[in-house]
Amino acid sequence: MTLEWTESPDGIDWDELSALYKIALGDKPAAELAIVFANSRYCCFVRAHGRIVGVGRALADGVDTSYLCDIAVLPEYQGTGLGKQIVARLVARSHGHKKILLYAVPGKEPFYRRFGFRRMATAMALFENEPLARERGYLADDAS
Repeated sequence: MTLEWTESPDGIDWDELSALYKIALGDKPAAELAIVFANSRYCCFVRAHGRIVGVGRALADGVDTSYLCDIAVLPEYQGTGLGKQIVARLVARSHGHKKILLYAVPGKEPFYRRFGFRRMATAMALFENEPLARERGYLADDAS
């Protein structure tokens, strides 16, 4: 399998990328993807036979924190090591930051543990749609 890797969002078909996310991760409108990738310090796009099959990005400040997010691989390419390669590239690009963060789709945490990621005791979040985030397993019940 010949893969073409690029780190630039230039020339990306945002509708194609939106379709990948709809299949692999969840609904992400094309116009919003264009904005979030333009505002990301590190991007990773992977094509096979001219088609986007894997993607990821990192928001980073250059010193303190890099946040890996929106890592997705088409189902037919999952299990091939492509997701590992995307994460490894983003972690390598983030080298030198004091901390590298991510939050995983519930149930995918073991995949990220292979890279040394550990569960944080104090991570917290505000979600635009809290009931949906709770339904999808992104929020734990707050005891306090």
